[in-house]
Amino acid sequence: MSLFAYPFMVHAIEAGTIVAVMAAVTGWFVVLRRQTFAGHALAVMSFPGASGAALAGLPLAVGYFAACGIAATAIAAGSRTDERRNLAQESAVIGVVQVTGFALGFLFLSLYGGVLENLENLLFGSFLGITTTQVEVLAGVAVCALAFFAVAGRPLLFSSIDDLVARAGGVPVRALEVAFLLVLGLAVASTAQITGVLLVFALLVAPAAAAQQFTPSIAGGLGLSVAIGLLVTWIGLALSYYTNYSVGFYVTTLAFAAYLIARLSRRLRPA
Repeated sequence: MSLFAYPFMVHAIEAGTIVAVMAAVTGWFVVLRRQTFAGHALAVMSFPGASGAALAGLPLAVGYFAACGIAATAIAAGSRTDERRNLAQESAVIGVVQVTGFALGFLFLSLYGGVLENLENLLFGSFLGITTTQVEVLAGVAVCALAFFAVAGRPLLFSSIDDLVARAGGVPVRALEVAFLLVLGLAVASTAQITGVLLVFALLVAPAAAAQQFTPSIAGGLGLSVAIGLLVTWIGLALSYYTNYSVGFYVTTLAFAAYLIARLSRRLRPA
């Protein structure tokens, strides 16, 4: 049976394509800025966001975006000492945000008093039930995220490499950091709807990390990250469709394989 025979599968491919592109571009900067732990913490925040939305009778996607946005703001607010980004302090703040998110998630779930619908899909992802409205929302979020990188990509790259020199050169480092974390929160909330809360790294980090192993080029790395993300998503959706196993399992396995190949190829490459 063709992948495009059913509307739900067409919606899944459309949503997966949108999310793969957005996650790959965002993830490239996440890896460069060494903020993969922040990405993981924001992914965890999708859990209290979804359970809180269920408790309030709101769509789960509203909880995703609200919780990730609040967490991103909290991480940005606590990640600096004076005028310089403090990685140790940032890790501590991220850890606090993450455990708080888990605690709130279980609290909301217990107050809800029932079984959260599609809890397994929330944690591990599913292509079932993706609607036209969800695809449109994801497209809108992706356009906003990619527009941010198109406008702020160069100064963000500069500040990611050396924030003190960038600040001396007039780059609004602090504003860029807050804006980037908010965009990361949007990307995580969107990606979690495809891969599930626990497997966001599959699309957010692995393709970008693999691309940076293959090439140090900025344009080449971004393009390769997007290509890997798309292939991982499309193949993962196809395998899940024909075998009836979780799409998150396939996407994660394929993304890990891509990163492993990249690392091995770098080791075997002549110095």
